Amino acid sequence: MINTQIKLKSLITLFICLGLSACGVLMTKGDLRSTGDLGVIIERATGSVKVIDTGDQAPISEIKGLGDLSHASIVFSRDERYAYVFGRDGGLTKIDILTSEIDKRVIQSGNSIGGAISQDGKLIAVSNYTPGGVKVFDSETLDLIADIPATEFIDPRTGEPRRSKVVGLVDAPGQKFVFSLFDTDEVWIADFSAGLKVFPELTKYTDIGRQPYDALVSPDGRFYIAGLFGEDGMALLDLWHPEKGIKRILSDYGKGETKLPVYKMPHLEGWAIAGDFAFVPAVGQHKVLIIDTKNWQQVGDIDVHGQPIFVMARPDGREVWVNFAFPNNDTLQVINAEKQQIRETLKPGKGVLHMEFTPRGEHVWVSVRDLNRVEIYDTQTLKRLNQFDADSPSGIFFTARAHQMGL
Repeated sequence: MINTQIKLKSLITLFICLGLSACGVLMTKGDLRSTGDLGVIIERATGSVKVIDTGDQAPISEIKGLGDLSHASIVFSRDERYAYVFGRDGGLTKIDILTSEIDKRVIQSGNSIGGAISQDGKLIAVSNYTPGGVKVFDSETLDLIADIPATEFIDPRTGEPRRSKVVGLVDAPGQKFVFSLFDTDEVWIADFSAGLKVFPELTKYTDIGRQPYDALVSPDGRFYIAGLFGEDGMALLDLWHPEKGIKRILSDYGKGETKLPVYKMPHLEGWAIAGDFAFVPAVGQHKVLIIDTKNWQQVGDIDVHGQPIFVMARPDGREVWVNFAFPNNDTLQVINAEKQQIRETLKPGKGVLHMEFTPRGEHVWVSVRDLNRVEIYDTQTLKRLNQFDADSPSGIFFTARAHQMGL
């Protein structure tokens, strides 16, 4: 009797395994790969991305056919398996980083500038220059959910009406997207909390300051801050109290009164917030500004090597890493956030475009475009650990971003 039961259990196990194998489900240990250690690097010259393993510090595959990636950005699905690539040519591409294949791709506009994924991971929003506005897609199918046209204005160059360019698109708590309208000086909130079958509720703030060019949301999702291209100052919206409207802050910050030539506007999503202070790239100046986030007033500044582009905090907040615009783009500087002074200056090589910290901050990956390589540094010793080749690398994005707001 016992032998018969053992044989019966063995047969059942065999049949289950055969069934799973026939369905393509059965995997060996060697077939499995987790997503938490993965990431993606943009190769802007070839319209491709490298999928990388941060543990092995090496690329594992390449995905081609992604269009114009000259100003590309990426967000990740909540399960970290899919990356959504926003191309400058209006392409929105969903790639599977486990199979290294394009899952879906649509050309949704003529010229786009980035995007965001909703709080629940079900919506992908894209900000567009041409035609101006925001389009929102189902993250699973890339079917269009909502088309939100931007405000029209008369183009002074042509005398013809056109829609404002949309910039600074971020996700916010409560199933919302927040974005700025460059040409019409506005900030909008699109609220999708009522569900996908209802057009989003739009809250519009006008006269927020001339030409908002980029924006960020604070790590806790409370504050939306837009930088202004056409005048000095910034626009702040408290998303806990949106009824209070836009508040102007940092009246001496911005391009409007800058005397030095501005080689590249800094990326505001690269602000470093460490403790009670924000470390902010000064526009057109060789400085990092120190802002007290309790009242949003400047309390100091740090002289640096050039015009800063990204000012990024290590995950523990102890240090801030800075890269620079041309012609000083061969340099990285490391700032001690507590002492508010420079710890070290590194020289990776020409064309340092982007940095990405591993989730707990022990390493930082650096793209060095002009040398066609990616370098990896130990953030404690500042020693270079590894490097590998990449075709004009720019943005580096790790899957840990899937669980952070505004990235």
